[in-house]
Amino acid sequence: MDDILLTEIRGHAAILTLNRPEKYNALSDELLQAIGQAVQELDYNDKIRGIILTGTDKFFSTGADLASALKAQDLPSTHRMVAHFETCNRAIERSRKPVIAAINGFCLTGGLEVALACDIRIAGSGSKFGITSSKIGSVAGAGGTQRLPRIVGREWAKDMLFSADFIDAETALRIGLVSRVVEPANVLDTALARIDAYAQRAPLSVWYAKVAVNSGMEMDLEPALEFERHLTAGLFTTEDRSEGMSAFLEKRDADFKGR
Repeated sequence: MDDILLTEIRGHAAILTLNRPEKYNALSDELLQAIGQAVQELDYNDKIRGIILTGTDKFFSTGADLASALKAQDLPSTHRMVAHFETCNRAIERSRKPVIAAINGFCLTGGLEVALACDIRIAGSGSKFGITSSKIGSVAGAGGTQRLPRIVGREWAKDMLFSADFIDAETALRIGLVSRVVEPANVLDTALARIDAYAQRAPLSVWYAKVAVNSGMEMDLEPALEFERHLTAGLFTTEDRSEGMSAFLEKRDADFKGR
C-alpha cells in the first residue's frame, strides 16, 4: 500500500502524494484507506504541524477508481465504496492538524470531494475542477452535495452538479472553492509556506479553531457561539496561553509546547 501514497517530511509539514499516475491518481479503496491511516498516524506526531495532500503536475485525482466503481452494483456494495471515501474524509476533517490540498491539473468528482474535506485548497493556475456524476447517471456520494454548497453556495454547487462542467482555477478562486491560485510550479512551496506560518502559532489554538469552524458551521448561531465560548475558556487554562501572553508582553517569540 505504501507505493500508492508517498510520505515526505519537510520541516513542520508532512506531504502525502497520491502516486497512481498511470490511473490519473484514481482513488481506489486501498488508496483511500492509506490516506486516512496516514492522516490518523500523523495526528500523534507532535513535530508535524500540518499535512499537505497533493498529486502530480497533471492530476490531483480524477475521482473513484473504475475497478472499485464497477464492483458497486447494488446497495450494499455501493455503501461500502462510499464508506471508504467517508472514512478518509472524516480522518482529514477530524485531524488536529491543518490539512491543505495542493492541487495541480484535474481535480474531479471523488478527488474534489476529498479536497473539499481539507481545510485549505491551493491551486495551480492551470487546474480544472468538476463533479461529473451526472454524466454517468449517478450523484456525488462522498460529500459533493453537502460540503460543496457549504463552501461555494447553493447556486454554484447546483450548477456544477447539474452540468458536470469543469471550472478553471480563476473561477474556483472567485467562488471560494480555493483560497489561492499560484503558478503550477509554486503550488507545493505555497502550501509549505502556509504550514510554516501555522507552525508559529499555538498548536492547541490552531486545533480548536479548526474544531470551532467545522462544528460551528453545522449549528445555529447561538449554540455555535456558546460552543466557541467553551473552547476559549478551555484554552485559557493551558500553558501555551500563559506563554503566549508572556511572550507578547515581553516582546519575544513564544515557545509553544502544545499543552
